[in-house]
Amino acid sequence: MSTHPELMTTPLTERLLRGALDLERTEQGLLPHRLPARARAQYTDGRLAMAEAQPSGVRIALRTRATVVELDTLPTRQVYVGAPPRPDGIYDLLVDGRLTGRATATGGRTLTVDMATGSAEVREGPVGTLRFDGLSAEPKDVEIWLPHNEATELVALRTDAPVEPVPDRGRPVWLHHGSSISHGSDAASPTTTWPALAAALGGVELVNLGFGGSALLDPFTARALRDTPADRISVKIGINLVNTDLMRLRAFTPAVHGFLDTIREGHPGTPLLVVSPVLCPIHEDTPGPSAPDLSGLSEGRLRFRATGDPAETAAGKLTLSIIRDELARVVEQRAAEDPNLHYLDGRALYGEEDSAELPLPDGLHPDAATHRRIGERFADLAFRATGPLAVAGHRAGPRG
Repeated sequence: MSTHPELMTTPLTERLLRGALDLERTEQGLLPHRLPARARAQYTDGRLAMAEAQPSGVRIALRTRATVVELDTLPTRQVYVGAPPRPDGIYDLLVDGRLTGRATATGGRTLTVDMATGSAEVREGPVGTLRFDGLSAEPKDVEIWLPHNEATELVALRTDAPVEPVPDRGRPVWLHHGSSISHGSDAASPTTTWPALAAALGGVELVNLGFGGSALLDPFTARALRDTPADRISVKIGINLVNTDLMRLRAFTPAVHGFLDTIREGHPGTPLLVVSPVLCPIHEDTPGPSAPDLSGLSEGRLRFRATGDPAETAAGKLTLSIIRDELARVVEQRAAEDPNLHYLDGRALYGEEDSAELPLPDGLHPDAATHRRIGERFADLAFRATGPLAVAGHRAGPRG
């Protein structure tokens, strides 16, 4: 907690937060959610609950002259039995759109997960404080991006000058849904997940509904997309359906149609981009489910393998190759009556040559360098003047 009495406290409300669809009042403070309460109530899956409460793309956005900003938070950190400790979640500070600081918070809860049994245990811990100081006293936009991989309760915000919400700058809202890769997987920080990078390059406001392990064509997710205001929408479909072995081709095609139908109920003319999976060699032609290889976990090494049989595709089992073909066909069919619907082959973001240069470290998830590559390519392909999600004034080049 702060020991600086000269700082003033500002209540944390939805007016100061961007990227969350719901805010839950807790005993400690405010917990951002990326799915609304009604959706969360419809299926109480622990993995989805953990993913949607991790605030990927959620940020505190202030207009202020403050030179000091303090934030009290209660993070929930994950520990895996038999594995080395994971790094603490990172908070990125942006001033007028430029990265100017990074911090971590001490304390917090610990969620201990046993990957062999699937069990989990929570141990309570104290609230922590992070502090950014030495900021300019000029009026400025200040954003604190919350860790993309840690559930984070917001307890208190303190500054040495008044704050107000950042005014609307007229940037289009980009609503994106995808898997753990879109969630952020092994990105270096919350502003360097590929969607955050693409949003910065494309000049759009990100709402990230990427849920690790949970891009499964759930109807409640489609309704969340339907009901969220947006100027551009993209949905990245495929890898979780294969690595969970959730459905067969017979169910997949109608589910895709239904998912898109629901989105179109709320966004009938909004540019909508369907993105197929990036290259994942273990599942290109081999069905799921995926299974973890825990033999190197004590050294911090985890890999995944495909356990299906390629011959099972004859019975309708899904592979990434099958999903790409079917998504391309579905989009082509629908685009005849929906000119604002588009398709992007995920291998244009990460393909064979990329895999040779930057292989997926665990067989499923891209590392920090690959996140940057995917983000830059998506911005160029989707947001450029001739792209399916074209944005006026789209710029190129990384955020500094």
